[in-house]
Amino acid sequence: MAENKETACPHCSGMKKVRDREEQRQLLNRLNRIEGQIRGVKKMLAEDAYCIDILNQVSAANCALNSFTKVLLAAHLKSCVAEDVREGNTEKLDELVRTLQKLMK
Repeated sequence: MAENKETACPHCSGMKKVRDREEQRQLLNRLNRIEGQIRGVKKMLAEDAYCIDILNQVSAANCALNSFTKVLLAAHLKSCVAEDVREGNTEKLDELVRTLQKLMK
């Protein structure tokens, strides 16, 4: 795990994490499926699909996004947070608490 304090964008923390190719591939595959689900919802709306059918697809996309969040969170806990705690630092732990508070709104 390599992290750099490089500026990613003005809205991000500026931290970066180099992921192994397999982890990155799996995360990108999940996001590609979610993107496809959202495109499907847009198509359903454009084709005047029944509201409940659209809502069912939105629910599926939400579940997929929540699943992505859980996988990414688990990876973060096992790598970034665990390493920080082992080194006696609590910065990543504090950051995680703030992030969990946002996720649980």
